[in-house]
Amino acid sequence: MSDSTTPQHKIGSGFGARSTADDVLAGIDLTGRLALVTGGYSGIGVETTRALTKAGARVVVPARRVGAAQEGLAGIDGVEVDELDLGDLDSVRGFAERFLASGRALDIVIDSAGIMACPETRVGPGWEAQFATNHLGHFALVNRLWPAIEPGGARVVSVSSTGHHASPVRWDDVHWRHGYDKWEAYGQAKTANALFAVHLDRLGRERGVRAFSLHPGGILTPLQRHLAKQEMVERGWIDADGNLLHPEAFKTPEQGAATQVWAATSPRLNGMGGVYLEDCDIAEPAPADGSRTGVKEWATDPEQAARLWALSAELTGVDAFAA
Repeated sequence: MSDSTTPQHKIGSGFGARSTADDVLAGIDLTGRLALVTGGYSGIGVETTRALTKAGARVVVPARRVGAAQEGLAGIDGVEVDELDLGDLDSVRGFAERFLASGRALDIVIDSAGIMACPETRVGPGWEAQFATNHLGHFALVNRLWPAIEPGGARVVSVSSTGHHASPVRWDDVHWRHGYDKWEAYGQAKTANALFAVHLDRLGRERGVRAFSLHPGGILTPLQRHLAKQEMVERGWIDADGNLLHPEAFKTPEQGAATQVWAATSPRLNGMGGVYLEDCDIAEPAPADGSRTGVKEWATDPEQAARLWALSAELTGVDAFAA
């Protein structure tokens, strides 16, 4: 297996923070391509689905709430919805089995669904919900779908966040059985999303399957559903009437979808992988001053990525690459 890695430095993509998903797809024809987008019916997910279908792709949208997904996707052609609850490994297996039975190949997988800063919640065998849903569910899904992920060009895109700056993987207590902190738990889950892409890229590279992670930007979407209005006021996001205090600091959903669409389709990324992206470019390493830009070393460390892969395989009982 090749150990060549893509440098974690900007490549001058020509796009930026205000680029939209449609902007990065200009001139790209996805006719005949099949994409899967978790969370593809809400927030930046629905804009991702819309942009991909507009460029010619067919998009499968797995959804925990099938009715809500069908409603959210009404009027978008080239989309199909199926049931999937990422917090339930039986549901993940059922969805994957149904998809594999269709005999189709996937060109793009975008793991966009997620929960953020929820009250302490347990799923499955007592797993912390953010780590279980945002990371373990996607880990199991991609591994189960691996036979359908097209060799020689497919891309897997793992949606992380600048939230990963809040916490590395807490190896001694990944399920937060002690001292739960909703923001640090979210941070750990987003670090896991980034590390997943690092190791998947290493494993899939020989088959020509590449993986990326990314920060989509700050966007007010249903992702904030677990936050009280007062908390968003205290964080300086909105005023008491619900208006954005600093609109320039936030992206629209169309702009928020751009980096994951760019990761999934850009010819500039051909032959690359295993890196964390932001603002439609490869991100720089995080500066030492503590500002939340770039990517922390703990989210790109190949040794931690391999360790997380082994733990995730043990917890979920799924590993497409097991000897």
